[in-house]
Amino acid sequence: MKVDSLPTITLKPGREKSVIRHHPWIFSGAIDRTDPGLEAGDSVGIRSSSGAFLGIGAFSPKSQIRCRIWEFTDNKSGEWDLQTLLLRRIEQAHLNRKNDKNLKYTDSFRLVHGESDLLPGLIVDIYKDVAVIQFLSSGVDLYREEIVQAVAQVANVSTIYERSDAEVRALEGLPELEGLLYGEIKTKPTVIVENDLKYQIDYTSGHKTGFYLDQRDNRNQIRQYSSNKRVLDCFSYSGGFSINSLVGGASSITAIDDSGEAISSLHENLRLNNFSVDAVECIQNDAFKQLRLFRDEAAQFDLIVLDPPKFAPTRKQIPNAARGYKDINLLALKLLSSNGVLFTFSCSGGVDMALFHKIVAGAALDAGVDIQVIGKMFQASDHPVLSTFPEGEYLKGLICRKIKK
Repeated sequence: MKVDSLPTITLKPGREKSVIRHHPWIFSGAIDRTDPGLEAGDSVGIRSSSGAFLGIGAFSPKSQIRCRIWEFTDNKSGEWDLQTLLLRRIEQAHLNRKNDKNLKYTDSFRLVHGESDLLPGLIVDIYKDVAVIQFLSSGVDLYREEIVQAVAQVANVSTIYERSDAEVRALEGLPELEGLLYGEIKTKPTVIVENDLKYQIDYTSGHKTGFYLDQRDNRNQIRQYSSNKRVLDCFSYSGGFSINSLVGGASSITAIDDSGEAISSLHENLRLNNFSVDAVECIQNDAFKQLRLFRDEAAQFDLIVLDPPKFAPTRKQIPNAARGYKDINLLALKLLSSNGVLFTFSCSGGVDMALFHKIVAGAALDAGVDIQVIGKMFQASDHPVLSTFPEGEYLKGLICRKIKK
């Protein structure tokens, strides 16, 4: 279709600055007026208050993020073919992963990371020959059939499964959805390989799309800290940090998760890698409660991992999230032995590294200890961060050493 035939949204004076800087979101408060009849997912031209053409985006009438930008362009008279753009960008994302040397030792990776791959609201994870898709915005939801066809063509997978069961869809006015989109669900469990270890993946009901691919590098890194250490793995899920600590030579490992299914998954992954299920002591309990029990018992650990779920899905929840992160880190620091090491993470997008650092520092002060930050951790390279979209850097972590006095 012709670009000049697209309906348009017009921004308020001065609100075009973020678009000119190529930030992919336009909030509802930045919009002065819209053409009538716009529906969720419709492609719209974006104009400044002076009438300058700035780009093309997907309209979302119920979201505070009222428009997610497909393309920044001043060409208001050319052709617009979203289906071709979707295919081209998925192809480019696949090529980027194919050329990523960090993915040399795995058969599973994130193929599309939303805005940072110039596909706002789209997540595609590859688990061997299975693709799992999340349509998290109105724009990609409207073109789900075209996206499924493109992923099947580019990634050469036998199964495509939808896990659009994330709470963020409610903010877009979309229902949670999940189910088979292409191929068939295999009766045999999907087993992936990552850094010489095997993991069984449940992509139909596991956390996120089935596995935390973003922690790949950090799981591998913990091996160098775990030799002869007493390890405590909190929010252990399927045991990625526990099993890598075991490979690194830990003297003992205790894993905490409040889900019996997660503990069963950890046991299965131990068996897959020829370890006894007794190699890791598993405790089914709320991590906060269990850490308080350990505190009351004066327990001590040499290496503690804190990888909690998202505490702040939205900016409004940041104050509560900050309190949660401070409490859990304070408890962990009280249990950490002198000269022990803490791997602590936040996956809340609204909590940036500077704030997270401040929270952990405050926890150390309240715990009456001094710590040194000896490393920083982020999401793996198949979860890139677009330079104009810092919100894409959602996973951050600190490696802290408790100073021996």
